[in-house]
Amino acid sequence: MAYKITSQCISCKLCLSVCPTGAIKVVDGNHWIDSELCTNCDGSIHTVPQCKAGCPTADGCVKQPSDYWEGWFANYNRVLAKLTNKQDYWENWRNTYSQKFSEKLQKHQGQVPA
Repeated sequence: MAYKITSQCISCKLCLSVCPTGAIKVVDGNHWIDSELCTNCDGSIHTVPQCKAGCPTADGCVKQPSDYWEGWFANYNRVLAKLTNKQDYWENWRNTYSQKFSEKLQKHQGQVPA
């Protein structure tokens, strides 16, 4: 799976100098990664893709998903993490909802018709 450069790229050109295969190209001011040349830095001395590791924005270079749903969930989780700054968003939501529901249920059970 190749990486892609997103709209978060600030055109610092750091990725050009760190890519060991020269897969990063600039055409008309837009950076892109040639998937034919990109090896994800597998088989090299690097343990992580250098375009991702060297990107100062942390979101300028992301893994390109192999199928639609993988990409959808990756994007969803990335956006959700930015919105909440927490990975346990749904667990917190469920706990809050359960607590409110339990309070209302106890209040309702306390009201016995006369």
